[in-house]
Amino acid sequence: MKPSAIAKTITACYHAKQPLMIWGPPGVGKSSVTAQVAAAQGCQLIDLRLPLLDSVDLRGIPSVNNGTTKWLPPSFLPTKGKGILFLDEIVQGQQIVQAAASQLILDRRIGDYALPDGWYVLAAGNRETDRAATNKMPSHIANRFVHVQFEIDLEDWLTWAYSNGTDASVIAFLSMRPELLHQFDPKEKAFPTPRSWEFVSKVVRQGVDEECFLEIVEGTVGKAAAGEYVGFFRVYRDLPEFEDIVKAPGNAKVPTNAAALYAVSTMVAHRGESKHAKAIFAYLDRLPKEFQIVAVRNITKRNVDMAETSSYIKWQVENKEVILNR
Repeated sequence: MKPSAIAKTITACYHAKQPLMIWGPPGVGKSSVTAQVAAAQGCQLIDLRLPLLDSVDLRGIPSVNNGTTKWLPPSFLPTKGKGILFLDEIVQGQQIVQAAASQLILDRRIGDYALPDGWYVLAAGNRETDRAATNKMPSHIANRFVHVQFEIDLEDWLTWAYSNGTDASVIAFLSMRPELLHQFDPKEKAFPTPRSWEFVSKVVRQGVDEECFLEIVEGTVGKAAAGEYVGFFRVYRDLPEFEDIVKAPGNAKVPTNAAALYAVSTMVAHRGESKHAKAIFAYLDRLPKEFQIVAVRNITKRNVDMAETSSYIKWQVENKEVILNR
């Protein structure tokens, strides 16, 4: 399932109080999607990392009161309200911890603790094939979940990237090289994932000395992806200024190579507002059709109001045959 479908599935299971297990490789955004659903539902999110816990951490410690042993639950388990109790990295936890968590998953209680009615249990973890130090999930625990597989999807990632302020150079590069959004390699310490590209975005936004820029990106997404991105970034820096495009769309420089055309298409989409619509579409008319489509596809991901402008509607009408044939 792509991320948008995962979000819908979490929402459905949340309302049905049906435990869900999300499987996927490291760094794809399982935690991010869960946080988005919690925010959309207006509920709390408690993120428990099972590898960091022992079974006693979940069950609590015993206390003797009037000759009777009672279990004192941990403070991180909720006692009121509504929310999602997210058991992240569950299969990286020891099986004894998984067994303790299984009581919460199905019985909604552990020891003397009962999960409040407004709370829902969700779990996520890496697959055994990801070689991420996972432990096998016992069948009796697996049988308590609905299981879904997290699939990388560029369009969903672009929607997320625009709404979360990802640097335009990263968006433009991955629009051109979508296969580099995620290339999991358990043999390498650094490899491209949605999470590691977001790290690159943060570094770029802060500004890095040219001398160490390549090494930092290599240490984030790996050598091969870093080499391509840094080469693209140097092209990106030489694009026409957005202000020049808005002021004089008929005179602003139009790049000639594909990398620069991807870059300028994304840059226009990344910075454009509804008030710029007339100038933006006048400039886009000077680009090859495939790059106009790249820009228009991304424009409304960042700014849905752009779809209401006369310039956008005019472009859609004039290019309806191209759009339908893609």
